[in-house]
Amino acid sequence: MTDFPTPADHLRQEYEQYKMLFDDQPAIVQRFVEGQARQIAEALVSKTYRLQFSLPDRVSMTLKQVGKNAVVTIPEAQRHQHVGNLGNGLVGHEIRDAVLIRLRELEQSPDQAIAAGANLTRYAAAVHLVMNMLPSGRNVSYRPQADEAIPSIPVADDALESAITQNSDAIAEEGQADVGRGELQSPFVPAARRFYLPQWVAFDLDGKMLAGSEKEAEAQIQSMQRYVQILHRASSLASYMVACEDYQRKRYGILGQLINQGRALARYKTAEIIREIKRRADTGNLNRGLSVSMPYFDDQNLIMVELRFDVIPSGRIMFVPAFVVRAARSEQAKVAQDTRLNSSTRKHLLEQLRALEAAFQIQ
Repeated sequence: MTDFPTPADHLRQEYEQYKMLFDDQPAIVQRFVEGQARQIAEALVSKTYRLQFSLPDRVSMTLKQVGKNAVVTIPEAQRHQHVGNLGNGLVGHEIRDAVLIRLRELEQSPDQAIAAGANLTRYAAAVHLVMNMLPSGRNVSYRPQADEAIPSIPVADDALESAITQNSDAIAEEGQADVGRGELQSPFVPAARRFYLPQWVAFDLDGKMLAGSEKEAEAQIQSMQRYVQILHRASSLASYMVACEDYQRKRYGILGQLINQGRALARYKTAEIIREIKRRADTGNLNRGLSVSMPYFDDQNLIMVELRFDVIPSGRIMFVPAFVVRAARSEQAKVAQDTRLNSSTRKHLLEQLRALEAAFQIQ
């Protein structure tokens, strides 16, 4: 029985093909292409109106006509490329689309050298996004929560790093054996070191905040979202990058951490909402209406979202805890039927609403 190549096999072959093309170039050509690729990569992740880049002056490639390797020159007039300008208003995704269109046009050129130069530039830009713009993290292993598709619960690892192997963002710890001998420098608290990038861990597995404030925790979530965004930019620029082991390692590490920490932040904010409602109820400040913005983490779109609903309509109605219980149960019924949410996000949001309900049930 013949085994047909899968889409993953095709992507792997394509990745290896362009990696080999790049590796076959002279060092001076590689450095030039990397410099141009850096400009393209930065344009793809930043707000810019225009981009200029150049193809290399020569390319080492296999000529289709003769099937032999040769160094082919790209004419000066055809090397320089301009995308966008200050007058045409290209911003955001438009400049990114324009870059992709230009590279595609160059790759379809009947001139083999121009096409190869564009291939090299695309490959190098995608590699720069993954390898140079994103920090590498620890070797981690996650397990999925229940039957979820994306693993997000870190598996315990007793082999924690020492300050010798990593000295950034170190904290001071003093163990029983070290009392009186000064402070031992350890990179991160053990709870943070279970994740891929400990510097962006805002909560431990029990929900205790490790960040200095809620604002700092939100900033760490945003840093992880940007990390994922850059990975997406790389795969949209060159789909074959998903076959790169470094891409897969970084994607696995950051996705599990982002979902875990995003949910933890949502739970933290829900606890704050519950405390605020109880505080205002004790002071009689909830008799003119109450609405709730329930935070949750959408793991399909990887963003924090709020579900807004009314508990008490505006007016002079005395607050009683049963109103919160009734509203939370009503929203649970709606969320359970909401097909816009994937199963894991729906489960997480239902847990948030149950926590709100439980906090105001009269025992």
